Amino acid sequence: MTHTSVFVGIDVSKAQLDLALRPEGRFAAPNTEAGIAHVLTRLQALSPTLIVMEATGGLELPLTGALAAAGMPVVVVNPRQVRDFAKATGKLAKTDALDAQVLVHFAEVIQPELRPLPDEQTQLLATLLTRRRQLVEMLTAEKNRLASARLPIRKNLRAHITWLERALHQADADLAEAIRDSPVWRAKEEWLRSVPGVGPVLTTTLLANLPELGTLTPKQIAALVGVAPLNRDSGTLRGRRTVWGGRAQVRMALYMGAIVAARFNPVIRNFYQRLCAVGKAKKVALVACMRKLLVILNAMLKHRAPWQPHETQHA
Repeated sequence: MTHTSVFVGIDVSKAQLDLALRPEGRFAAPNTEAGIAHVLTRLQALSPTLIVMEATGGLELPLTGALAAAGMPVVVVNPRQVRDFAKATGKLAKTDALDAQVLVHFAEVIQPELRPLPDEQTQLLATLLTRRRQLVEMLTAEKNRLASARLPIRKNLRAHITWLERALHQADADLAEAIRDSPVWRAKEEWLRSVPGVGPVLTTTLLANLPELGTLTPKQIAALVGVAPLNRDSGTLRGRRTVWGGRAQVRMALYMGAIVAARFNPVIRNFYQRLCAVGKAKKVALVACMRKLLVILNAMLKHRAPWQPHETQHA
């Protein structure tokens, strides 16, 4: 007898888990500990080939963790990919049950590659980093309001700014402590921070949001972050290469790191100046520096070595 491959798509909402199965089947469960246990029991009996769900801002983490702990093949994908797939297959309506059907179709047709999921420590670090980013955004907004605020509310704004600054300082301390408590992260932080232009924010962002760093090829890591130039050709038309997609949070931190590295890192600075000298636009040259810096950091973690400028000239 031949084994029939079973694919599962799970749409996760705050209150409910909607599951669709192929070749056939569907059911729902509450998004609670009891509901997750029920889903786990039913899926273990089916031995699915692949389980796919969307990233939903953290709502998917309890279920993902339970499935991964049980050794089940679960993949969390970018919602944009699934929505584009749905449009391409003519599925324009959107409900939780329909989304589960799209996800299981996506799992069967695309079969996204399985990758190790972030462990609990990495998820905690990502949560702390997200909170720090929120505090920075709120602090910037309040300072902008203070510049044009009328006298009666300035006192309130200053008090809130003071509170946000203390909270930001505490968030930085929590991030530093989380890294210090992990020997693996501590070693990685030392290697990354040895590179001129790589500061604490970029280091923490890479550790929390790019756990694949050091395990992929240069092309793979560049594509994952979204700094690999993509072709836009058709027939005899040769369009402009652009970067697109990837992990926006990592890309933003890498952009700031590349700006600093283009001034103070000799390898990146020479690379940036060489590109500008041959007529490349400064922004294009800076994106190329982002990619080069990322490739260097990837190689350092892969070989577990600190910054060695003479060996990274041709990275």
